[in-house]
Amino acid sequence: MKTITKPMVQKILKRSDIKPFKIKYYCEKRDPDFEAKKHDVLLVYKQVSMQFDEDGNIIIPESGIMVHTVSCDEKPGIQAIATTGDDLRPTAQNGCVMRDAEYKRLGTLSLLAGIDLLTGEAIPYVSETHKSSDFIELLKKLDARYPEGDVIRIVCDNHSAHKSKATRNYLATRPEGRFVFVFTPKHGSWLNMIESFFSKMTKQMLRGIRVKSKEELEQRIYLYFEEVNREPVVYHWTYKMDEISVVEAESAGVKSNDSLSVS
Repeated sequence: MKTITKPMVQKILKRSDIKPFKIKYYCEKRDPDFEAKKHDVLLVYKQVSMQFDEDGNIIIPESGIMVHTVSCDEKPGIQAIATTGDDLRPTAQNGCVMRDAEYKRLGTLSLLAGIDLLTGEAIPYVSETHKSSDFIELLKKLDARYPEGDVIRIVCDNHSAHKSKATRNYLATRPEGRFVFVFTPKHGSWLNMIESFFSKMTKQMLRGIRVKSKEELEQRIYLYFEEVNREPVVYHWTYKMDEISVVEAESAGVKSNDSLSVS
């Protein structure tokens, strides 16, 4: 009997559709209310789209009470990394920046942020922690940002800080109806529009960043938001929007999809 060699096995497996040496990951929908919660989020985006006229201008309601929808999320564990040697400028022989492969870790920061879906403006809060108190600080920034009497609708995930006792206690100090929460389903972070903003931020600013301190990293994060807000981009959701009718969006009103107390 002829012995099959290892290279031959590799060639056979490479040509085959079955590749047991590879692993691909999938995400099972474990939220029994996934479709209902997804529908709630899409309904919000439909309502936001109806707040613009044909020219893309924001429609001011006759009642004067605006609904401001803010897509919120956290980006924890942003590493402050320092170089151990100076970067070398590109040369004619080597057209890219050369950087010492060694580096020094200075700690991490957490970014909590919201995107106003009407104006495209981004609201940041940088902290060394990732707790309820940090989320409350972001809510306070939003509360101070918008006129009294207006509704602030928050689209966010089910992180414990968003539903904690401390968060509920803060919301209890605000007027009834000031904050309305719409939660994405479990494993449904892709439904939250700020995820696109974080992805863009990572590519434009965080990837490859080197700083001398955590304070410098914090300053540069805030500077990035200032630059973005000079020419804000309004995010428009399009996925399966045709499933939500104008009549349904108008009749639904503004409501939470969770039992979280917001008054």
